[in-house]
Amino acid sequence: MRCQSLTEFKKPLTSEIRQDPTVSGTEVLLKVTANGICHSDLHIREGSYNLGQGQSLSFGDRGMKLPLVMGHEPTGRVIAAGPDVGDIDTSKDYVIYPWQGCGDCHQCKLGRENYCAAPRYLGLNVDGGYADMIKIPHARYLFDMGPLSPEIAAPLACSGLTTYSALKKVEDTIKVAPVVIIGAGGLGLMAIGLVKAMGGLAPVVVDLDPAKREAALAAGAAKAIDGAADDAVAQVQAGVGGPALAVVDLVGAESSAGLAFDVIGKGGKIVMVGLFGGAAPWPLPLIPVKAATIMGSYVGSLQEFAELMKLAVDGKVPALPTQTHDLEQASNLLDQLEEGKIIGRAVLTP
Repeated sequence: MRCQSLTEFKKPLTSEIRQDPTVSGTEVLLKVTANGICHSDLHIREGSYNLGQGQSLSFGDRGMKLPLVMGHEPTGRVIAAGPDVGDIDTSKDYVIYPWQGCGDCHQCKLGRENYCAAPRYLGLNVDGGYADMIKIPHARYLFDMGPLSPEIAAPLACSGLTTYSALKKVEDTIKVAPVVIIGAGGLGLMAIGLVKAMGGLAPVVVDLDPAKREAALAAGAAKAIDGAADDAVAQVQAGVGGPALAVVDLVGAESSAGLAFDVIGKGGKIVMVGLFGGAAPWPLPLIPVKAATIMGSYVGSLQEFAELMKLAVDGKVPALPTQTHDLEQASNLLDQLEEGKIIGRAVLTP
């Protein structure tokens, strides 16, 4: 098995050759056909999240073990299955749901494995898709991708699911007023397509990068606004047609969270998704004065992924701008992503 492993935080990935995994019970082994490179992979390589006010959340302190094969946007074709798997089609590619839980806790029993307290997330807690093989514990995590190609389907496992779950939290307003999307990277472009698929009005998008704003307009955004402009709040509200009812912050920086709070009106909702880092910038008295709802959204559930895949297979989710690369380019691509040089999604095809 060829793989790209994180052997030390804040360091380049290491190319490794390992023994091929074996399977037992309900386990399934797949040949990886594609794996998207996600912005959160940068935090994993760094080894922590910036919590602001001089604090950080260390992955090492929370049980992440190195070496780790990164990657949580995988697709693959079954090459081996344990004796308890039953019939499984080995002739097709599958998207793999990566947010796998313990199966025993309250959240898992409620179908919310993405909130599990003892998770087995691919590329975070167990080895992921920066490899040419991947093992998963159960076939229920495999989803038929229909006519989609692996490189187009792979980002649905995170960028697609993360944005879909976030938009579901404000689904009651997106047909009434344009939702504001902060960040026009891979998640932002995916969100624009999903808003349309969910029957919403064309969103207003905010990004600092003019190239990403152009990409957002090309993807169907109603407006694309520079978040650093002196009148950014006024521009956003003009694009929405008044104070915003909902903002999805895909950046998660102090500046983006501050802008989100400033553009919403009374009763507005902010869904925090991005993990750039920092401390909350909101004046506490204004939260009740605005009757604001501020909520987090972490990836998405198995049921939400099933809903998303149906939309995608039915052709209702526009494909992201995508570039494919060799597995050995993983570390270099992470550097490019950190420098803001990737528009859309970079995908490894082992």
